[in-house]
Amino acid sequence: MKLIEAVINKLKLPEVRNALDDMGVVDFRESSITCHSQKGQVMIFRGAKFVAHVVEKVKLEIISADDAAERIIEAIGSIVRPEHREDCRIAIRPYLEVN
Repeated sequence: MKLIEAVINKLKLPEVRNALDDMGVVDFRESSITCHSQKGQVMIFRGAKFVAHVVEKVKLEIISADDAAERIIEAIGSIVRPEHREDCRIAIRPYLEVN
């Protein structure tokens, strides 16, 4: 068993949900998280510039069989298509079942 943790842009979440549903993955956890970004987003409010170094993203946690993990990672990666390093992060960890 593998635990797949993927941090993705929240705009890509509906597409990822559909792809996981098509693969038969219906039970996973999604959480809203905030990440620190080096570049930041420049916003102008009443003539003053502000740089927001915080970005909202979604963290997906999926528990899958060893043979299905590779297909899930490829599906997420093909949808998100990370052009920048911080667009998508995927971590794979072994998962031990507890009875």
